[in-house]
Amino acid sequence: MADAPGQGAVHLALENGIASVTFDRPEARNALTWPMYERLREVCEQLRDDASVRAVRFQGTGAEAFVAGTDIAQFQDFTGEDGVQYERRIDATIGLIASLPMPTVAAVQGWCIGGGLAIASACDFRIATPQAKFGVPIARTLGNCLSAGNVAGLVAAFGRPRVQRLLLLADLIDVDEAHACGYVLEIVPNGNIDAAARKLCGRLAVLAPVTQQVSKETLQRLLKHSLPDTEDLIRRTYGSEDFREGVQAFLAKRPPAWKGR
Repeated sequence: MADAPGQGAVHLALENGIASVTFDRPEARNALTWPMYERLREVCEQLRDDASVRAVRFQGTGAEAFVAGTDIAQFQDFTGEDGVQYERRIDATIGLIASLPMPTVAAVQGWCIGGGLAIASACDFRIATPQAKFGVPIARTLGNCLSAGNVAGLVAAFGRPRVQRLLLLADLIDVDEAHACGYVLEIVPNGNIDAAARKLCGRLAVLAPVTQQVSKETLQRLLKHSLPDTEDLIRRTYGSEDFREGVQAFLAKRPPAWKGR
C-alpha cells in the first residue's frame, strides 16, 4: 500500500520473533491520520494471527514524540454522531493493541499525548526517555472527550486521582512521576531507548507464551467488566459549540473562547 503524501505511515518490521511497529510522521510529531489508524489496525490484525511473533514494540519516528494524538485538522465539520463513530474507531484500534496475545512494549520519546497515550497505555510495558511527557490536555485544547473504555484504561494504568488531573486540569505527567507510579517501567538515557526496548522484548520472548496469553486475557476481562454506555456524553461533547471552537482555535494557533455550550 502506497502512503499518501503528508498522511504519514505505520511501518511493521519482523526480526527473530520480535515485531517493531513504527509511527512515521515526524513533521507532525507523529500525529495520527485516518490512513495511519487504518494501517495500525491492519498491522495489529496481522500480528494477532502470527504465532511466530513473541513480542512487539511500538515506537515513534524521531526523538520529539511517540504519538502526539490525532491530527486535529481531521476534526473540522465534525458532528456529535461523527464523534461517536470516531470514539468507536479509537476503542476498536486500542482494543486490538490491548488484545494482542504476545507481550507489548511502548518505547516513548518526547510527547505521548491523547491517542498516543491510549496506545502506550494499551501496551503491557512502557519505557521512556527523560524528556517524555504524558497527557490528555483536551480541556485546554479541543474541548472533546474520551470514551468510557479509554478512561477505564487510563484509570487502570495511572489510578483515578492522576486521571482526574489529566482530564479535568489538563495536567501533563513527567517521566519521573510516571515511573514512580509504575506506569513507566524504566527511564532510559537518550539514545539508548532502541537497545533497551530490544532487550526488554528479548526477555519477554523467552518466557512461556501460553502463560503470557492467558494472563493478558484475564487482565483484559477484569478491565472490561461492566463498562458503562457513555455514547450520549460523547455525542453531546462532539456536537457542542465548544468543540467546534476548540478545533478552529487549535488550527488558528489562538486560545479558545469557551462558552459552555
